[in-house]
Amino acid sequence: MTTASGPFTEVTSESELRELIGEPAPYTRDKARSALHALDRDWLARSPLCLIATSGADGSCDVSPKGDPPGFTLVLDDRTLAIPDRPGNKRLDGLRNILANPHVGLIYLLPGRGDTLRINGRARIVREAPFFDDMIVRRNRPRLALVVEIDEIFHHCSKAFLRSHTWDPDSWQPGSLPSRARIAKALERPDDSLALLEEHYGPRYAEGLY
Repeated sequence: MTTASGPFTEVTSESELRELIGEPAPYTRDKARSALHALDRDWLARSPLCLIATSGADGSCDVSPKGDPPGFTLVLDDRTLAIPDRPGNKRLDGLRNILANPHVGLIYLLPGRGDTLRINGRARIVREAPFFDDMIVRRNRPRLALVVEIDEIFHHCSKAFLRSHTWDPDSWQPGSLPSRARIAKALERPDDSLALLEEHYGPRYAEGLY
């Protein structure tokens, strides 16, 4: 059995980190901005997927993916974004965190691109605003949206995606693990039949996206 008892040599200070890793180049250290550039707007207009990191009052963390047709994030002004909230599992992990701690971290992905757009800021949960009408997809008007005030924004390099071969179809092995239905049967819904779960997570699953 693997345990967390070690032996480990732990890093406990920023000075030790710097001794091991070194200092960033000036163009990397100073690249964060506080307002959107035209290139950032273009990226947001083409990105269909965002990962939102939040933290609760007790320090517990969550990362939640948000996806919609490209351009689903609305730019309200040079320092403010709006992100629709779509129907989900109703756990509300990220939303509950935001109520306690508004700080969020966003990563916007573009399929096929290894570089990403990163935004850190503060979020509010909004239940009504004029821009909700611009967020309608398949006749679904969101009941909630996140309004994010940007603190810093910058583009991130592609090394992680290159190392992982994320966008290389030759590296994909979607059938190497049990299906979503089998995972649900083993971990979440043991009393449901596998046939029922396979039907639930089958082709018709996409009909309930909105």
